Amino acid sequence: MTTITRPPAVPGTPVAAPRRRRGGAGGNSAGWLSYAILGVTAFLFIAPFYYMIVAASRPMSEMVQSPPPLTPGPNLWANIQTALDQQNIALAITNSVIVSGTVTVATLLFCTLAGFAFAKLRFRGKKLLFTVTIGTMMIPPTLGVVPLYMVMAELDLAGRLPSVILPTLVTAFGVFFMRQYLMQSLPDELIEAARVDGATSLRTFWSVVLPIARPGMAVLGMLTFMTAWNDFFWPVITLNSSNPTVQVALNNLGSGYVPDTAIIMAGTLVGTLPVVVVFMLLGRQIVSGIMAGAVKG
Repeated sequence: MTTITRPPAVPGTPVAAPRRRRGGAGGNSAGWLSYAILGVTAFLFIAPFYYMIVAASRPMSEMVQSPPPLTPGPNLWANIQTALDQQNIALAITNSVIVSGTVTVATLLFCTLAGFAFAKLRFRGKKLLFTVTIGTMMIPPTLGVVPLYMVMAELDLAGRLPSVILPTLVTAFGVFFMRQYLMQSLPDELIEAARVDGATSLRTFWSVVLPIARPGMAVLGMLTFMTAWNDFFWPVITLNSSNPTVQVALNNLGSGYVPDTAIIMAGTLVGTLPVVVVFMLLGRQIVSGIMAGAVKG
C-alpha cells in the first residue's frame, strides 16, 4: 500500500488552515431554526388573509358557530356579487387607484426634490426649515381635520377626490426618508462634477440624483401607496357614499343593525386584491432595489 507524505513546509511559508465542512451539527440546527422562525412568521401573516377568504365564502350563521369552520365554502362568488350590489366597489377601487397613484407620484417627486435640497444644497434657513418639517410630524393629524375641511369647503372640493389628494401630496416622513437616503448614497463628487460641466440644479437632479435615488424611491413609493390605499379617517369625513374610496365603501357595507360578516369580508377581499397584486408585481424589484442601493460604488 503506497503512502503519500506531504513535503516539509518551507520556513516562513504560511500554512493554510483546514477547511471547515459546511453544515454539520451547529450549521444544521441554525438552518432548521431559521426556517422554523420564517415558517411561523409567514403563517402568522397569511392566516388572517386565509380566514378572510373562509369568512367571505360562508354564510354568517356558520361563522358564528363555535368552533368556526376553517375551510372555504361555496358562497364566495355569491357574497362578492352581493357586496358589489350593495356598494359600488368598482367605482371605489377606481377612485382609490386614482388617489393612491396620484399621491404616490407626487410624493416621490416632491419628497425627492426636498430631500436632495436638504441633503446636498446650501441655502439660508436650511436647518430651520428642516426642523419645522420634522416638527410637523409631532402634530396629531386629528387636530387639523376641522380647519382642513373648512378650507376644502371654501374651495368647493368637499365630497370630491381632490379633497383627499391635495393634503397628502407631500409628507414630512418622505422628505426625511429621502434626505437620509441621499446623504448616505449620493457622493458630493458627482454633484461637483455636474456643476463643473455646467449643469443646473434641476439638470443635476434629473441626470445624477434620480438614478441613485431609485431604490429609496421604490421603498417610499410602496409605503406611500399602501398608506393612501388604506387611509380611512380623512376620506370618510370629506367624501360621501356616492363617490367613495375602497375604505369608505367597506365602511358602508358594515352599516346596519346586524352587519353581515360574510358580505363585509367579501367586499374586503375584493378591495385587498389590487394591493396584493401590486406587491406581487413590484415586491421583487423593491427588494433588489434595496440591495442595489446598499452596495456603494
